Amino acid sequence: MSRPAETTAAETTAANTTAAGTTTPAAGSPAPARRGRRRIVIPLALVVVLGGSGVLAATRPWERPGSPTAQQSVDHATAPVQQGSLSSGIQVGGALAYDGPTPIVAAGRGTLTALPAVGAVVKAGAELYEVDGRPVVLFTGDRPMWRDLGPGVTDGQDVEQLKRNLIDLGHADGLGLAVDQKFTSGTATAVKRWQKALGEKQTGTVALGRVVVLPRPAVRIHHLGAQLGSSLGGTALMTVTGTKLVAVVQPADNQLSQFKPNGRVTVKLTDGSTVDGRIRSLVRAGSEGGGDNGQEGGGGAEKTTVTIALDSQRKAAQAGPSSVTVTVVGNTVSDALIVPVTALLALDGGGYGVQVADGSAIRLVRVQLGLVADAKAQITGDVRAGDQVVIPK
Repeated sequence: MSRPAETTAAETTAANTTAAGTTTPAAGSPAPARRGRRRIVIPLALVVVLGGSGVLAATRPWERPGSPTAQQSVDHATAPVQQGSLSSGIQVGGALAYDGPTPIVAAGRGTLTALPAVGAVVKAGAELYEVDGRPVVLFTGDRPMWRDLGPGVTDGQDVEQLKRNLIDLGHADGLGLAVDQKFTSGTATAVKRWQKALGEKQTGTVALGRVVVLPRPAVRIHHLGAQLGSSLGGTALMTVTGTKLVAVVQPADNQLSQFKPNGRVTVKLTDGSTVDGRIRSLVRAGSEGGGDNGQEGGGGAEKTTVTIALDSQRKAAQAGPSSVTVTVVGNTVSDALIVPVTALLALDGGGYGVQVADGSAIRLVRVQLGLVADAKAQITGDVRAGDQVVIPK
């Protein structure tokens, strides 16, 4: 009889077999007398992939009772038929990291006179760092400043962005300031209020380099790339991230089909607890603009990066940046009869069977194959939970 080797897909086509339900004599039984020459067909073993199963099965011909090969076949073990749930999900190792590392390059000239601590959280409207004794403030938006903004400047999206921040920070209360692209007298008044709150000279003009604009309402200081006393230049002063932790994985190419947009996953933390998550983004290897992936750029071969938003930041924060295991749940069956894939036999003419050990007798039972995953197979047929099926030692 033949038995599949356990790998990652299932099997098909086999050798000469007997019909389902046939009882195989125990090894050592007398061989029947030959009444004539019989031809024994030894087919080639074939292996084929069962889609999505992750298991392989190879087949060998059935041995004739009483032959030396059959006498050696008693060297086997058994495993019970189990009843329970089976899932075709996959597991991939990854890491918890703070979201979207972004380098900060200072505009203008001057000397760094104050820097935040690594791990500090800075909210919009607060000082991010200091140059020449004057604060540089964090604003929210998606356009970096590229010019001074004050009375007489031409209309622009940067003006609209400035006005939105002044309104959100409460410096335009009672001014009736509209969020548009015009720098009005009301805008200048709101700027002076903001400068007064900072202890700055009230000029009504925001000079280039006095604010840093980022597309998030708060940032976490991840890394400092400059020292106090350094002159501003073209290098990054620091790297900031978002304040939320995400799970980041880099699956193998043959696993990518399991990661669906907005698909649900389970993330196992270092303390053994789990947190649910949602697949937020997938940045394929070699694609442009892959900064929002929860990891800093580095050397090595490019891989596809999957970023997962977590349902519970509280659980994630307890673990902190660390390694995780991400499980993507695929098809699931419950209340199923389950056997090891090594118990499966490919039958002549197609289909599968298992050998059920009943005392000293072993009977071959034809079964229908269901979900195959994690080196286990769902079967249906003339078997019950608790039956012992033959597996190779």
